[in-house]
Amino acid sequence: MRLLVLGGSHFVGRAVVEAALGRGWEVTVFNRGRETPVPGVRPLIGDRTAPGGLDALAEGEWDAVVDTWSAAPRAVQDTARQLHGRVGRYVYVSSCSVYAWAPPAGYTEDAPLVEGAAPDAGQTDYAHDKRGAELAVVQTFGTDAALLVRAGLILGPYENIGRLPWWLTRLARGGPVLAPGPRNLPIQFIDVRDLADWTLGAVERELSGPYNLISPQGHATMGALLEACRNVTGGTAELRWTDPSVVLDAGIEPWTQLPVWVPPDTDLHEALHRADVSRAVATGLTCRPVTDTAADTWAWLNSIGGSAPQRPDRPAVGLDPALEAKVLEAGNG
Repeated sequence: MRLLVLGGSHFVGRAVVEAALGRGWEVTVFNRGRETPVPGVRPLIGDRTAPGGLDALAEGEWDAVVDTWSAAPRAVQDTARQLHGRVGRYVYVSSCSVYAWAPPAGYTEDAPLVEGAAPDAGQTDYAHDKRGAELAVVQTFGTDAALLVRAGLILGPYENIGRLPWWLTRLARGGPVLAPGPRNLPIQFIDVRDLADWTLGAVERELSGPYNLISPQGHATMGALLEACRNVTGGTAELRWTDPSVVLDAGIEPWTQLPVWVPPDTDLHEALHRADVSRAVATGLTCRPVTDTAADTWAWLNSIGGSAPQRPDRPAVGLDPALEAKVLEAGNG
């Protein structure tokens, strides 16, 4: 297989590159050239946002392209038009955020989508940007040659958002830790390597259309995730499970200040942790244990000095130690 990856240096793109090389595929990456390419790839340099920035893609043929773009949809439209006729399948890594708010628990790929997205739009908000990019791919390549990977929460090595790295770093510090409850709260996430493996398998099977890509319901809980993080970082942290009402009354923001967690029985929890992924499971999706994701992410963090990279277009996550201590102290009062 000949694969073109747009990006290929960070998180999802890098995982896709490494998985493709592991399958013996011929891999080309197209990016700004700011990072050292993964060994074994053919690098092409360009900038999708600059005049003439796609010139390096003027020639060449590939069986598939994988695109993870998350800004202005017009950049995806321009790229799709540049590649049309020379690429067999366009894979766009989208998001479950494209569904109209708030999707009910158990929502499938047929759930209503956000309205007003356009394939030629500039950057607006995440949901409309991702949906606009989906439209750009489908309109250019057609429904039979467009694969839309609607990912949920993505964790694992190379994460540049900061969610799992924050929890690992916090638990490595030890002591009492504010653990947002309930302990058995179901969560859904996809290890970036499982996302990459399923995506490449879907290319081989010539799949098309949208797929919710996230772990099946029941795969993990908040307790399993935090206990795995505690164990791989030394096991000295004390998880103090705290009622959601106490967390919220303290003014702590779910998802951002306490990454991954959102309170149960809310629109947020149904949207982020209760998607139906039976279509992906039926086409080969398998998810590794949460302990493997935690252990491998911790090993990667240590290999790069303990500090994870941070995407400049995403806000920092995590809870201020002073606020955490204040809530824990109040709980002991």
